[in-house]
Amino acid sequence: MTEILFYHLEQKPLEDVLPLLLEKSLERDWTCAVQSGDADALVALDKALWTYRGESFLPHGTFVLDGENAHPILLCSGDENPNHAHVRFFVKGAVPNGEGDYQRLVFMFDGHDPEAVSAARVAWKTLSTDHQTTYWQQEPTGKWVKKG
Repeated sequence: MTEILFYHLEQKPLEDVLPLLLEKSLERDWTCAVQSGDADALVALDKALWTYRGESFLPHGTFVLDGENAHPILLCSGDENPNHAHVRFFVKGAVPNGEGDYQRLVFMFDGHDPEAVSAARVAWKTLSTDHQTTYWQQEPTGKWVKKG
């Protein structure tokens, strides 16, 4: 059964949190797909993954821009999975439907965006009946705490 994690972003923006979660996924030898509901956001995410830390970068490609599929991290705007990702991240309006052969689905939503919070509530109600779901919230220190 695919595990589905909900990350409620309140203290730090996606561009600060996503690279850390991608690093942890790569440490487990998992390939990743990052699906964005906003195609323009892929350009910003692409840049953020190259520059988020001065001493390292996350090896990745953008399916929409270059059609590459051999990258350990693939940014995309659709539900394609050409790199056979183990983990799929849903960001910037993309919402998981619970389908696909993944180890884990990670739904990251902006807690300051009422539409994103509403979409997360609907997704939680829909997905928690048939999947193992967990809810993670940031404390003011930025630490993640499992709430449900």
